[in-house]
Amino acid sequence: MLRELKKLIALDNPLRLLYHFLRAVIANIMYGFPSKDMTIIGVTWTNGKTTTCNIIAQTLRASGKKVFMFTTVNIMLGEEVFTNETKMTSPDAFELQSWLKKAKDEWCEIAIIETASHGIKMHRIWGIDYDICVLTNITQDHLDLHRTMDDYVHTKLKIFKKLMYYKRKPWVKKSWVINVESEYSELFLAETYDSLYTYGFSPEANVRAENLKNTKKTMSFDVIIPWQKIHIETSLRWNFNVYNILAAAGVGMSLGIDTSTISQAIKGVSGVPGRMEEILSPDGFSIFIDYAHTPDALENVLSTLWEIRGKGRIITVFWATWDRDTAKRPEMWQIVSRLADAVMLTHYDDYSENTGKNIKDILPGIDRKQGEGFWIIPDRLEAIRTALLMWEKDDIILLAGKWDEHVLMTNRWPIDWHERTIVERILKDIDDNTLVK
Repeated sequence: MLRELKKLIALDNPLRLLYHFLRAVIANIMYGFPSKDMTIIGVTWTNGKTTTCNIIAQTLRASGKKVFMFTTVNIMLGEEVFTNETKMTSPDAFELQSWLKKAKDEWCEIAIIETASHGIKMHRIWGIDYDICVLTNITQDHLDLHRTMDDYVHTKLKIFKKLMYYKRKPWVKKSWVINVESEYSELFLAETYDSLYTYGFSPEANVRAENLKNTKKTMSFDVIIPWQKIHIETSLRWNFNVYNILAAAGVGMSLGIDTSTISQAIKGVSGVPGRMEEILSPDGFSIFIDYAHTPDALENVLSTLWEIRGKGRIITVFWATWDRDTAKRPEMWQIVSRLADAVMLTHYDDYSENTGKNIKDILPGIDRKQGEGFWIIPDRLEAIRTALLMWEKDDIILLAGKWDEHVLMTNRWPIDWHERTIVERILKDIDDNTLVK
């Protein structure tokens, strides 16, 4: 009943927004506005927020800082790391403020908050005094809430516009860390700040990557800054992680951490589960799990796999997005159709929508016939099993849409789900001849 009622009230309905604003005000009063006693770093954009938050957190922790972090995937409180079971980037204000209060009580110096447009638009972050804001890219997403890209962009711009008005803390400057190559960077750079770090491969960036080298296990490159050069070696591969690392380096420098410490800290940074997470089996299976929930993210992932594919095929378990921003469905299919050799169209988290409707919405844009590099398999478990049984030497399998979460939402109820565990179980069945290839 409650779910059906919520569907009748638009996400941007003024009464709904007022409700969330009042909750945020009460939550801040209840927990004593804990953000005023910590350095707050907000990371916002369409893709890569979680990875960048984790790189920043691990880098700062390695430099001796006590850190709190809240992301879509995980929560860090000092030395402890928890799975984010809410499946939300910006949780209810009461939950977020309670975590910030715990962080304050644990003497965390810095809080890193993955800040989504939903959290900004629906006032869930009200009362949080940001000190450093990070932006890397903005591509189409969440138009169910924002309706237009203009509103989506300007919603994210709000925390940058307000940066100089948030409570000023004597130990930190108000700093911006901006991907200068982002389509909307000029709009953000027009605002006011104490210090600015622009990053990218562009000569215009004051934190610039050069001499990029990739191997099968590592990546290295130089970071050129106005006064010196930093050499980075990391187990994080793929070109898009260069941007994430540059953002983390910019944050570190804005906090006064010396460049040699930043370089050494990044060397020890590990990847984020469910973000280009690779599973290798003794039989040679090469399987990647990636959230890839927007056209831009999906194209980046598949383009990266094209670079390493060799003679094999790219087999993709693709998903029909649930009832948020249905406009991106045809565009995502076009990307998959162009960059994948074989596609299993399945379901993701349905929530209030029916799996059949999700799939039906994509079908008009599909230019393949069933059985000719394309199969509709609504059951996600069966789709993954089919992809693994299709595998041949040198093939690469991409499981798109899910990450390191432990639930799959149907339109009836949630079910236990962990993509990597499911893949490992199927691979074991194949190895034991329980499933025959």
